[in-house]
Amino acid sequence: MHPISFFAAFLCVIASLSVAAQRVALLEVELTKPLTGLEVPAKIDLDAVTSLSDSTISLVEVQGTKRIPVPFQIENKESRTLYWIVNADNDKIKKRTYELIKAAPLKHPSLIEATAKDGKLLIHSGGKNLLQYNFKTVYPPVGIDTAFKRSAFIHPLWTPTGKVLTRIQAPDHYHHYGIWNPWTHVLFEGDTVDFWNIKGRKGTVRFGKFVSVTEGPVYAEYQALHEHVAFQKGVEKVALNELQTVRVYRPKVGQDNYIVDITIQLNCASPSPFLILEYRYAGLGWRATEKWNKTNSEVLTSEGKTRKGADGTTARWAIIQGALDNEYGGAVMMSYPANYNHPEPLRIWPEDSNGGEMFGMFAPTKTKDWLLSPGTTYVLKYRFNVFSGHYTKEKAESGWQYYGAPPKVTVKMN
Repeated sequence: MHPISFFAAFLCVIASLSVAAQRVALLEVELTKPLTGLEVPAKIDLDAVTSLSDSTISLVEVQGTKRIPVPFQIENKESRTLYWIVNADNDKIKKRTYELIKAAPLKHPSLIEATAKDGKLLIHSGGKNLLQYNFKTVYPPVGIDTAFKRSAFIHPLWTPTGKVLTRIQAPDHYHHYGIWNPWTHVLFEGDTVDFWNIKGRKGTVRFGKFVSVTEGPVYAEYQALHEHVAFQKGVEKVALNELQTVRVYRPKVGQDNYIVDITIQLNCASPSPFLILEYRYAGLGWRATEKWNKTNSEVLTSEGKTRKGADGTTARWAIIQGALDNEYGGAVMMSYPANYNHPEPLRIWPEDSNGGEMFGMFAPTKTKDWLLSPGTTYVLKYRFNVFSGHYTKEKAESGWQYYGAPPKVTVKMN
């Protein structure tokens, strides 16, 4: 739809909603902390509110006498969950009011999409690429040991202005793949298996299949099965199944940040336990862009540590940012409060290592073992707030608070 036509339709909808719509419920969102310019996801259990079908409900924000249509998206799993974004237009308003109404939802022209092509799933919105997931095996450069081949990783991750934040197959670490999730020292069936340093041919992590791919006006998401494969005397055996869910929330036009939520669900793939041994790095790693070095990039953690002293400390969040050509940008890594060994230990390359290049991660088994037993599901959750420009500690803290404790939504039935 042409933008002018959509705007005209938008005004008509506002007028009609204020008069004719039947309200199902009033939703009040409490904002107990400053938004500091951040958009915040909100949600309700839709089935607990109404049994109306998805095609007969709509969401509006109440602003005085106006009813403003709000993009929303419904996740259909065991029950229906309705998601929307609380915008950051006015940080002084501590309570936002919405109405769930009986009306056909407005078709919004702006979507965040997931497009698969040539072994890559590209998440994009408004003509801008945001994140790419690689499900086809990528081989190292010609002349490099093919043991370094790998699938099931994120690269590139782009800032809102299109700058790349990740790197793969760096000559100093050919096994580094953007954002990826292997374990380094694992005791499995009497052998110590390394799924991280794949040159040793002890193990690797592979893409298995897509469980689902979703797109819409609020978020795009994929769920992918990853197989952690142990090499046992020439025989391959899947030791661990990982269901990785990556959700990217749609940024508005001109917005300088957006959210990527990564949920990692782990289950033993056999009757054998999977004991992750204490080691200084293991888990969800981020090999940052080659444009960063010790003079043009910086780190700041929730505990006030900079790159000089961050490695080995624990944190709830860590800002990693730097110069990107004539711009600046980066991401805030956030650890969910229920994660194993939270606040989690950090692995941050010190300034004097690896030529000053940047690598960062939460390493939950940096200080203690983690036993994964058959028949039990284990979950790790992380949020990346990806941004252009400079990021402050106040904004990072506010973002983590809303991640760890999402805004409370009070539902008042009509």
